[in-house]
Amino acid sequence: MSLSRRGAIVTFLAAATAGAARAADEALGFGPPEPFSFEMLKARVRAMGSRPFAPPPSAGEGRSAFDFDAMGQIRFRSGAGLWKDRPGGAVEFFHLGRYARAPVAIHVVEQGQARQILYSEALFDALPGGRTQPLPPGLGFAGFRVMNPGNQNDWIAYQGASYFRAATPFNQYGLSARGLAIDTAAPHPEEFPGFTNFWLEHDGDGALVVSALLDGASVVGAYRIVHRTSDRGLVQEIETALYFRRSVERLGVAPLTSMFWYGQADPARAADWRPQIHDSDGLAIWTGAGERIWRPLADPPRVTTNAFADHNPRGFGLMQRDRNFEDYQDDGLFYDRRPSAWVEPIGDWGAGSVQLVEIPTNSEIDDNIVAFWTPAAPIKAGDVMPLRYRLHWTDEEPTQVGVARVVATRVGRGGRPGQPPAPGVRKFVVDFAGGRLSGLGKGSGVQAVVGSSRGTPADATAYPVVGTSRWRLMFDVAAEAGNALDLRAFLRLGSEALTETWNYEVFG
Repeated sequence: MSLSRRGAIVTFLAAATAGAARAADEALGFGPPEPFSFEMLKARVRAMGSRPFAPPPSAGEGRSAFDFDAMGQIRFRSGAGLWKDRPGGAVEFFHLGRYARAPVAIHVVEQGQARQILYSEALFDALPGGRTQPLPPGLGFAGFRVMNPGNQNDWIAYQGASYFRAATPFNQYGLSARGLAIDTAAPHPEEFPGFTNFWLEHDGDGALVVSALLDGASVVGAYRIVHRTSDRGLVQEIETALYFRRSVERLGVAPLTSMFWYGQADPARAADWRPQIHDSDGLAIWTGAGERIWRPLADPPRVTTNAFADHNPRGFGLMQRDRNFEDYQDDGLFYDRRPSAWVEPIGDWGAGSVQLVEIPTNSEIDDNIVAFWTPAAPIKAGDVMPLRYRLHWTDEEPTQVGVARVVATRVGRGGRPGQPPAPGVRKFVVDFAGGRLSGLGKGSGVQAVVGSSRGTPADATAYPVVGTSRWRLMFDVAAEAGNALDLRAFLRLGSEALTETWNYEVFG
């Protein structure tokens, strides 16, 4: 995955401009009308899938003195947007620049007719100290953003390869989604198919519909994304039709991309004055069998991939559970307000695994976390894959967890307080809250279940934390230098699980 993408987002999403007139606004130019429907788009990509991939040219290709850095100072001009008279629906466009060099075609659809929105330098302003040379004609857009009600802040944005993101429910960007991930963390370079064309329209209920054409060396696809507000944020209903030109080693469906530098479990690694820095702090999974899993994120010493095998998963997501400002102390970037994203499969996804890729980082500008679903069946040239899911941009899981949730993970040296530390032994402290634990006391029969991929955890104990509504699980594990081990733990009463299954990888 690209570790420079966050820089692109910071550069291009810094503007705060107001949208302008609808399609009739004379500031916008349009191409001739052409019939359009999602069925027509699927037919188009089906035909493309039988032909070799033709890489689109980058903007400025063959031109000398093309200053992409200076282009990063260009901002969309107030009064030149689309659909200003639709509350919460004004559309603005991103200019090409250093981190987004591939132009995309953007169309507006009304009554089954699509017209391309034509690029013009007149739609943009240069910030003070920005470019001074005229831009080449017909350069093209890098993507677009849709403003929230009042047109004061971003609501959603599409820019760069197949990346898109939403700022709801806290008017704050954080993690991103992608149309597809191919060969992430594979032995060979990752492939980044990109959205090359967009069609914007509204359905009969007034919801924004974004259709998109995905094109890459291995796959071509049609996407239809319906945007609907919910009481927790935004729900994107996504329908895709994928046509594979060649075999794919590792396919990532519904990929989510985020950043984790350091957090509560590893304060000793903090290289900054802020207590924690991350866009997401854990991977949540709701398996097809009904088990709830929580996997705290980490900044690993090496690229690490974990696979959680499943059949017909009910959901998974990268979540930001810690909403306490005191745990971040950042009143500029507001990590406590970063959205969570939850994938809700629609229909039968079959056998496969939720995969988590963690990449080492030493700063907060790198997106080093990826989570996606990988089908168990191999992907071969000529395969066709229809797929549907909902993507929730929210504060927490949109479905009731039912069991107690993990609310804290802490790691320290093992052994008993006041005694000499045991070499190579670490102590793990996991706090749970909610569910049926809330009404249970120390003598209620709650048991700790702890397992390890190697060795035997020692001194496991669980008890209610005095003065709080939490329960605490503590145990020691010996970790061998240079070796990793996997831990699993939960609390139960009799045969009933009372909590999520906490899953953690220890690097020796």
